[in-house]
Amino acid sequence: MKPFICYLCIINALTLALMLIDKRKAKRKRWRIKEGTLMCSAIFGGSIGILLGMYLFRHKTKHLQFTVGIPIILTVQVLMLCFITLA
Repeated sequence: MKPFICYLCIINALTLALMLIDKRKAKRKRWRIKEGTLMCSAIFGGSIGILLGMYLFRHKTKHLQFTVGIPIILTVQVLMLCFITLA
């Protein structure tokens, strides 16, 4: 279980950093990180990092895909984790 927790910490730190980088790039009107990349990182375990980034940096909070999609992804992940640990 310890490697899994380490993985979650790393992926969430990475996705939080991606949100910060994308926000800074948006302010400077430079190249951006694709929304698909951000969503994939959430699906692979970084949903908490994306959610934190959304509200810490006020980034992507007006995009329905993120305001609805990320909480749904997080809920599904928590339910899957509960199911796996209880089974």
